[in-house]
Amino acid sequence: MQRSSTKAFRGLTRRLYHDESFGYRKPKEFVFPDYTPAQLKNRAENAALLRYVDSVRLHGHRAARIDPLDLIQRDEVAALDPRRYGLVDDQKKYNVNGIVWTGSVQTTHREDMDEFWTLGQVTDHLRKIYTSSIAYEYMHSPSKTERLWFSHALESRHIASTLTPLPTASKERIHSLLARSEVLDNFLQLKFPNLKRYGLEGGESMLPALDSLFSAAARAGLSSIIIGMPHRGRLNLLTDLLQYSPTALFHKIKGGAEIPEDLGAEGDVLSHLAASPSLHYDGASGSIQVSLLPNPSHLEAVNPVAMGKTRAKQYALLKTSPDDCNLGDKARVMCVQLHGDASFTGQGIVMEGMGLSNLPHYTSGGSVHLVVDNNIGYTTPATGARSSMYCSDVGKMIGAPVLHCNGDHPEDVVRAMELAFQYRDYFRKDIIVDLLVYRRWGHNELDLPNLTSPLMYEKISSRRSVPQLYEERLMAEGVLDPSKIADVRNSYKAELDDALVKVSSYAPAASMLQKQWAGMAWPASSAAEPYPDTGVSENTLKAIGKASVAIPNGFEIHSKLQRHVKNRLSSIESGTGLDWSTAEALAFGSLMLEGHDIRISGQDVGRGTFRHDRFHCFQRHAMLVNQKTEGVVVPLNETLDSSGKLELANSSLSEMAVLGFEYGASWERPNLLPIWEAQFGDFFNGAQIIIDTFISSSETKWLKQSGIVMLLPHGLDGAGPEHSSSRIERMLQLTNDRFEEGEHRFHNINMHVVFPTTPAQYFHLLRRQMKRNFRKPLIVAGPKALLRLSAASSSLRDLEPGTSFQPVLRDTVDNKSAKRVILMTGKIYYELLKERQARSLDDSVALIRVEELAPFPFSELREVLGEYTQAEDIFWLQEEPRNQGAWPHVAERLASVVKGRPVVYKGRKESALPAPGIGKLYGVQQKAVIGSAFEGL
Repeated sequence: MQRSSTKAFRGLTRRLYHDESFGYRKPKEFVFPDYTPAQLKNRAENAALLRYVDSVRLHGHRAARIDPLDLIQRDEVAALDPRRYGLVDDQKKYNVNGIVWTGSVQTTHREDMDEFWTLGQVTDHLRKIYTSSIAYEYMHSPSKTERLWFSHALESRHIASTLTPLPTASKERIHSLLARSEVLDNFLQLKFPNLKRYGLEGGESMLPALDSLFSAAARAGLSSIIIGMPHRGRLNLLTDLLQYSPTALFHKIKGGAEIPEDLGAEGDVLSHLAASPSLHYDGASGSIQVSLLPNPSHLEAVNPVAMGKTRAKQYALLKTSPDDCNLGDKARVMCVQLHGDASFTGQGIVMEGMGLSNLPHYTSGGSVHLVVDNNIGYTTPATGARSSMYCSDVGKMIGAPVLHCNGDHPEDVVRAMELAFQYRDYFRKDIIVDLLVYRRWGHNELDLPNLTSPLMYEKISSRRSVPQLYEERLMAEGVLDPSKIADVRNSYKAELDDALVKVSSYAPAASMLQKQWAGMAWPASSAAEPYPDTGVSENTLKAIGKASVAIPNGFEIHSKLQRHVKNRLSSIESGTGLDWSTAEALAFGSLMLEGHDIRISGQDVGRGTFRHDRFHCFQRHAMLVNQKTEGVVVPLNETLDSSGKLELANSSLSEMAVLGFEYGASWERPNLLPIWEAQFGDFFNGAQIIIDTFISSSETKWLKQSGIVMLLPHGLDGAGPEHSSSRIERMLQLTNDRFEEGEHRFHNINMHVVFPTTPAQYFHLLRRQMKRNFRKPLIVAGPKALLRLSAASSSLRDLEPGTSFQPVLRDTVDNKSAKRVILMTGKIYYELLKERQARSLDDSVALIRVEELAPFPFSELREVLGEYTQAEDIFWLQEEPRNQGAWPHVAERLASVVKGRPVVYKGRKESALPAPGIGKLYGVQQKAVIGSAFEGL
């Protein structure tokens, strides 16, 4: 970004980081007009009619014909009977101005336009809209404007739509998508009868639904769509709408790799394939990129990843045009989430993601949710899968409107999707389309669904398919004839036959470093640079340090923060005593000066979670709050003249969705340092699915690099079982770290796991994430007790050029003749150091810190241990129980380093808990662990 644009971008920064509108709300002049005084008067005079009309709007969905199998039990809806409201004469005329919409916005808001309809006309009009093959739920919205918008859109446009049916070309397009979907499923069933393909039979209307959504978005000027979806119908979407090569698909089905085998990746299953084509639609000024993200088998886990990637793409596009602080066409990106009905209700991450949808730092302008509603989950019927009437009811937690569509009526489905896009495009909020369909073959094609759902599958087996039903309708209308129908099907089957023949000569190509990733290196390639220079000059560090606590004139901070500011300025000036938060601020600021953005999210990340001195201040304070106005300032953004920016995203009380969101952002923006901080290290277990299925495995499965950083506070401090451990053992078990020394350890490892013990080490780790020309996830077991420990401080010279992160830290004293070497990781080092000094054993005991546990530092550790030629004992000491912590990971690797010499474990015995909850017991255990290091000396 040019310097001349800095001022404009700062304006954008304030929008993003302070008022949080992010350009997603329409300007005030576009707010839907309210009722006029004349209309309000008429509504009062015809109150009974108004109650009836609103009741139909509210309850009409309960009588709508939305179930293609007619299995949903529906009682008579008394609220739809006008007699209930004292309206008994169908021929009586009423002035419907301001009560029922009958035309356009312009005409229906004229005070002098009175229009009289009979009660029968009103009833017929409303029932055709609200009780047909689309059911609408929008009256639960807390926004009067949204309710007005919907009632107008449905009631006034209904008249126009009945007079203007879909064009022939649109009907032919719908038919083509339906027929091709059926042809593909039949072809796969014939050629690969034992394949679990999770076909779309019964739900074919999903394709015209998405096609109409893509078309509407393209014509509205959107540049990109990000899709997260599960397995059902994925192959149909890929090969038909997303231009995925059928030859590549058949190659994968036959056991081939979807990515070049020489890259060392191991790939994923058929139903997780991805694509990202640019699509062209008539009436659009340009193409639209539609990116279907790779997903894991854990249903709904991809949703927040798609949301995070969407926002990150929006931000990146906005940053390239800082003078356009409103969300213009160039930066318009939409998130689309597909769901199954059972998982939509059953998976909590759906609610977590919706909870983020309108929050500061997390909104991405609304997602369009399409639920492919089979009315069954695996073998569990809807009555046993949810406690609500509809699977979509969970969306009411954010007031999201819902459109229920009968999948047997694809034209209505198309209209519903177009309406959904218009709502999202206007209000920038989530909307749900509940597409009621069925599964012809059960959960997969090898299933026997009639074992558990005999009545449902008796109906399914006796009915014609959705494409066949639509073909019959189009033939009756004269749009298609049998020869044209056969031509559509036969031509596509011929394409598939030809693609299958070409499998023998097919070779997959890699596409992992395109567009924004261009210029980055593949980690296993010779171009990768794993050891960048991470030092920063003293003058730059001092300038950053001062900027990090710069307080604007007239800005009143909390009195206890005065000491925080004073201490930081003092340590920066003296160059000594740098604490953890200072080192972090210096890392952030230096990266910002180099053009990198930093985003740190989690609960309370702005001020930090942990107290770091006797004055009870919290450790970070990267944002300051005016005690008089509650105005917020981020000093590094306001004071530092940098193109990079720091975003402090205080999150909702969610782990899984928030971590997934940050991970999605890391896929989109290699120039972003994305950090998720847990309040306590163990809190990550609520996000374990994201770690298992994305963070630890995406590079190996999908060739997806990520620079995500997880800060997990760790250390047994007497806080009990749940606030002590970041479960390092789990993270280490998830790595593919080698058991023996080998070259290119940075290239091989799937993620780094570290436990730094000095602020300087932390500083270099953060900078290393961005300075390398490739990306790897970084798991940091962060210190809690060390935040306020003066012994655990660093100096500016530890951060200057020529310094870097050290995987192994030597002893701080020269004791090469020591008889005992104690290896450890993390904060227990300082307890051992204090005890060694108290016992005057500096010359007898060497304390060696392993700062990076994965990749294991074989050569560095071998070099350090080689200096202790007189050592009789080598201990590994940890405060975690033996079955936890680093010991299960390091034991065999240490044996490889010392070559036959025994490494003795010292620490707590095996336990079901990370730490005891009884204070006295903790104290006794901790004292015993420390004492065991010096036994026999």
